[in-house]
Amino acid sequence: MNLNNKKIIVTGGSLGIGKATAKLCVEKGAKVLITGRDQHRVETAAKDIGAIPMVFDISNESQIKAKTKACLEALGGIDALINNAGIGEFGVLGDLTIKHFESVFNTNVFGLALLTQEVLPEFKAQKSGNIVNIGSTAATKGFAHGTVYAASKFAVRAMTQCWQAELRKDNIRVFLVNPSEVTTAFNQTDRNEKEIEANKLTPNEIAHVIVGNLEMDNRGFVPEINIWATNPF
Repeated sequence: MNLNNKKIIVTGGSLGIGKATAKLCVEKGAKVLITGRDQHRVETAAKDIGAIPMVFDISNESQIKAKTKACLEALGGIDALINNAGIGEFGVLGDLTIKHFESVFNTNVFGLALLTQEVLPEFKAQKSGNIVNIGSTAATKGFAHGTVYAASKFAVRAMTQCWQAELRKDNIRVFLVNPSEVTTAFNQTDRNEKEIEANKLTPNEIAHVIVGNLEMDNRGFVPEINIWATNPF
C-alpha cells in the first residue's frame, strides 16, 4: 500500500512506538490521527508530528462508539488502524487481584477489540483495510511476573489469528507486530520516556517494521513478526 494520502489511526500515539509510527506515516504522506488519554500530551505530539489529535481512552467502553465515529469523521475515512495503546501490570502469583487483570485487559484486549469492531464496517464497505495489532514478544513466551501482561498479549495474538482467518476474504490485512524491550514510557508511572540505550530497541525500529509491512503490495501481508535487539546484554 502506498501511504501517500492514506488515512490512518494510531492509538496511544502521543508517546513511544505510537508517536514514532505516526511520525513516519506522516512523512510518507499519510493523513494520521493519534489518540491518547492526556489532552496536553496528545495535542503537543500531534502538533509536533503533523497529526490530528483525539483525546480517547479506549479502556472506557462507554466512549468507544462515539469516539471512533469522531475519529473517522475527522479523518474522512480510514485505510489503516494501528492498535498500539497498551499498558502493563507486573506481579507474582499470590499478589494478583482482579483489578490488575481488569485494568490491563480493558485497554490491551477489550478496548482494542471493540475499537476495531467499530472500524470494521468501513473496511468491509470499501473491500480493503489494514489492522496492525501491537503485541509483544511476551505474546510468544511467558516470563516471571508476567501473568497479567503476557496473558493480555497472548489474547491479542489469538484475536489477530482469528481476524486473519475471518477477514482475508474481504481484502483486509491483519498484522501482528511483537516488539521485545523498547526504551519508551511504557510502565513508567510518570509517563516520561526512558533514556535511549545503545543496546536496546528504540521506537524507530518498531515504526520501521510497521510501516514496511503496510507498504507491502496489497496482494500480500506478513501475519506476525518479532523484533529483537541484536545484543541487549
